[in-house]
Amino acid sequence: MTNEELCMELAKATKEEEVIEILKNAGYWDDPSVWQYYGGIENNFSIIGSQQSSADSALVEKIVNSVDAVLMRECLKMGIDPTSNNAPENIDDALYEFFNIENGNLANLQPKKRLELADNIRIVATGANKNPCYSIIDKGEGQTPKRMTETFLSLVKSNKLKIPFVQGKFNMGGTGTLPFCGEKNIQLIISKRNPEISKNEVDDGTSDLWGFTVIRREEPAENAKSSSYKYLAPKNQILSFNANSLPLLPGKHPEAYVNPLESGTFIKIYEYKLQPTSLKTLINFDLHYRLSLLLPKIALPVLLEEMRNYSGHSLHSVLSGLSVRLEEDKRDNIEDGFPSSHIMNIQGEKMNVHIYAFKKDASVEKYKKKEGIIFTINGQSHGYISKPFFKRKSVKMNYISDSIFVIVDCSNISGGAREKLFMNSRDKLRDGELKKEIEKTLEKIIKEHPGLRALKERRRQENIGEKIKDSKPLEMILENVIKKSPTLSNLLIMGQRITSPFNLTNVGKAEEFIGKEYPTFFDLKKQFTPEKPKHCPSNHRFRIQFQTDADNDYLTRDDFRGEFRLIYKGKEYNHYIISLWDGTANLTCELPEDVNQGDIIEFRVEVDDRTQIDPFENKFYVIVDPPANNDKPGNGKRSKPAGGNGNRQKAPSALNLPNIYPVKTDEWNNHNFDGESALRVEDAGDEGYDFYINMDNVYLLNEIKSRTKIDPKILESQFQYGMVLIGLSLLNQLSSNDKDDERDIEKEISLTTKAIAPMLLPMIISLGELENT
Repeated sequence: MTNEELCMELAKATKEEEVIEILKNAGYWDDPSVWQYYGGIENNFSIIGSQQSSADSALVEKIVNSVDAVLMRECLKMGIDPTSNNAPENIDDALYEFFNIENGNLANLQPKKRLELADNIRIVATGANKNPCYSIIDKGEGQTPKRMTETFLSLVKSNKLKIPFVQGKFNMGGTGTLPFCGEKNIQLIISKRNPEISKNEVDDGTSDLWGFTVIRREEPAENAKSSSYKYLAPKNQILSFNANSLPLLPGKHPEAYVNPLESGTFIKIYEYKLQPTSLKTLINFDLHYRLSLLLPKIALPVLLEEMRNYSGHSLHSVLSGLSVRLEEDKRDNIEDGFPSSHIMNIQGEKMNVHIYAFKKDASVEKYKKKEGIIFTINGQSHGYISKPFFKRKSVKMNYISDSIFVIVDCSNISGGAREKLFMNSRDKLRDGELKKEIEKTLEKIIKEHPGLRALKERRRQENIGEKIKDSKPLEMILENVIKKSPTLSNLLIMGQRITSPFNLTNVGKAEEFIGKEYPTFFDLKKQFTPEKPKHCPSNHRFRIQFQTDADNDYLTRDDFRGEFRLIYKGKEYNHYIISLWDGTANLTCELPEDVNQGDIIEFRVEVDDRTQIDPFENKFYVIVDPPANNDKPGNGKRSKPAGGNGNRQKAPSALNLPNIYPVKTDEWNNHNFDGESALRVEDAGDEGYDFYINMDNVYLLNEIKSRTKIDPKILESQFQYGMVLIGLSLLNQLSSNDKDDERDIEKEISLTTKAIAPMLLPMIISLGELENT
C-alpha cells in the first residue's frame, strides 16, 4: 500500500476500529518505534487534558485555526511578513484588506457572497448518526511535512504570538478535541503547503508534498501516572507523498470524498463525543446554532455539510456567527430599540456591551441555551455567565430573564487583563477582582436599564393584568389561615401586601423613539459651569446626562459606530460607564485619583463618527465635596435589622404575602407548565413575589374525580393554599441560605412542588381524619 492509498483509507474511515485495523495492516499500530510524543513532551497529558471542558468549545478551536490559516494564506501570498508593521493590525483590518469585508462584519455581505467565501473552510459530518466524525477542511496556508511538527504537532510554542490579526495564540495546536475523540482519542491530519506561498519560501525539500499523521492516546506505561499522546512518524519523519490534489472535498450528498483539494489542511476527528446528543443530529441545526453562539462574530464564514444518512430539503448551511443571525432576524425576534449601547471601563479596561431583548414568542433556544452573558474576544466566546444572573436580587429581571442576552466585547482589553479574566482554555472565566467588578457593573447597567425595566413591567402586566382583581379573595382567606397559626404568623408580615402592582387605568404606550443612524446633536441635558458645577462627594461617582437623536446601538455597533471620548487634563480618561437608550445617554464616572476636596475639575466629552467634520463637544465641571456619610439611610446600603446585635437575622421578616394567580391549561405555555407542574414563583421586585398555581394539575384533577363526597372547590382551595404555604416556606429557607449567585431558586421551587403535588391532597385529607386514640 502506498502512502497516498494509506492516507485516503484513513480519511474515509468512519470508526476508530477501522483506523486501528488500517494501521495494523500497514504495520504501524503495534510498532512503538513509529510513534513520537506530541510536542516532544513525554508528560503531555497534563497539557492536552486540561484544555476545553466541552467538546463543542474544543471544536471551535479547530475552526479558529482554520480561519487563521486562511488569513495567513492571503497575507503570505501578498508577500507580507505577518509579524511586520506592514501586516494588518487586527482581524477587522485583515478582513477588509484581504477580502474587502467592511468593518470585518459578515453582515455587510450578501448571503450569496458569504456562501462563496465559505468555500475556504468547511466542516463535514460523516459516519454514524449517533457517533459522527467531523472533518475540518480549509484551503489555508497548509504546512509542509517537515513543518508539521513545528505547527500542528507542537505545544507551548509562540508560533502566532507576534501575529496581530490571528486568534489561536495559546499554541495548543487545537489539541482540545483529542479527549473527545472516541476511546483512543484518534485524530487524522493531512496537509500541503499552498504552492503560491511555497514558491516564495526556501524549499525544505517537502514543499510540494502532502504530509499526514495520526494522533492517538496511549495508556499509561508501567510506573507512569498518566496517559500520553503520540503521533505517527516512522523514523521520526511525517509520512508524505506527491500528488497534485486529493479527493477530500464532498460532492452531492452522500458522496463525501469527490472533489479535489489542491492544498490546505484536512483534519478528521473520529466518533466525536458532542453533548448534549442533540448536537450530533443534522449539522445545520443544533450544532449550527451552538457554533454560532460560541463564535458570535466569526471572522470568515464556514460551510457546514451533512453527508450522513439523513434526508431533508437542505443538508448544508453557512455558519456566519450569532451577530449576523441576530441582525438578520432582528425584525421578527428582537424587541424594538434593541440592541442598546453601553461602554464600561473597569480597572481602565474598555469593554463594549450589547444588550438584546428577545420578543416573547421568539425561539430563543435557537440562539442560546443557559447563557445569559457571553464574553468575546475577536468574535470568539471566551466564557459566559448563566441566565440566573438576571434573577439576582441585585438585578431583579425575573420576568424577562430568559429573554435577555448580553454580549460583552473584550477585544480591546490588555493582555494582562485577558489573563486575569479568562482561562487559557478560552471557554471559562477566571474568578478574581476583575470578574467581580465586571459583574457588579453589569448588575447595575441591567437593573437600571429603562428599556428592560419597561419590558419587565409590560410582560408582568400581560401575565397578571386580568387576574389581579381575582386574587383578593385568595389573599383574605390565606390571611385568616396564617393568623390562626403562630408559626405561620412569625414567618410572614401581615397586612403589608402592596395593594396593586399596576395602575391599570393609566397604562399607556410611551411615545416611540425613532433614532438616527448618525446623530445631529449630542448635548448636555444640564449645563455644569465653573460657577455652578456638578457636586460629587469624594467617595462617590457622579452621573451626567446627555440628550441625542442617535440610535440605541450607535456607540457599540459593528458598522461605523460612534466614538465616545472623555477627556481629563488633555488625556483620554477611561474610568466611566456610558449607556445610551431612547435619546438619553447616561455617563457614570469615577473621580480621578489626583483630586482633592474642594477642587473644581473640568471634563470634556467628544463624540465623533465618520459623518462629522468636527466632533460633538461638551464641557462640564465637577466640584469635589466632602465624603458622604455611608451609614445614613438612603445611600443604597441595607440597614441593620432591629432587635439585637446577633448575626442571625430573621430572613422571614422580609416575606410579605405573595400575589396569587391561578393558571389553567390554556395558559401553560406562558409559564412552562405541564400536567404535573404545581407552582411557579417569580420575583416581581418592588411588588413582592408572584405565585402562579396550576389549577389543572393532573393530581388535583384525579383527586377531584375520585373523592366525589368532597366539594371540588374545597379540594381546589386546599391544593392552592397548601402550595402557597409550601412555596413560602421554600422561598424563606432557600433565600436565607443562598450564597450562590448562579442558583436558580425559582426553578428549585418549581421542581420541589412538582414532586410534592401527588401527595399534597392525600396527606391533607388523611391527616385531617386522624383522631386521638
